[in-house]
Amino acid sequence: MSSSTPQGLIRFNTADASEAQAALHEVCASRAWGSKILAQRPYATTDALFTASDAATTELSADDLAEAMAGHPPIGRPKPGDPTSNREQSGMAGASDDLKSEMLELNLAYQEKFGHVFLICASGRTGEQMRDAVRNRIDNTPEQEREIVRVELGKINRIRLTRIAEGDPS
Repeated sequence: MSSSTPQGLIRFNTADASEAQAALHEVCASRAWGSKILAQRPYATTDALFTASDAATTELSADDLAEAMAGHPPIGRPKPGDPTSNREQSGMAGASDDLKSEMLELNLAYQEKFGHVFLICASGRTGEQMRDAVRNRIDNTPEQEREIVRVELGKINRIRLTRIAEGDPS
């Protein structure tokens, strides 16, 4: 590893396996994904970590993908006391009560149709953008939706891995 390797990435690379696995589980709840990332340490660069993450996300089975999605709260209802969840869903924080109510209804309809939470990389999106996305995606086939979810999960994983690499604990 060169001196340009971020300090957070160095700490991740040198952490004991159980500590690194716990950090990876906070990024993505899929055990298969975490095991693949853990097995390829050390990472010389954040881009190398991203490449490994993208490959591991692409390889997730339907069950692994379901396990990953189970770790995400519904849009508009971040995990209480979880700064990551609150930060990622900040676009809903200032939403009107009507929009929050509509998102709840849409989340429930989506979950009833697909059997899992509506997953979107919410960072930087407004409540209206997230509402529009669920409206657009609810008519997808399960196969189409699974591939969209895989892409969105990859985006979320990259954002969270960036925080690890940069040494940001929150």
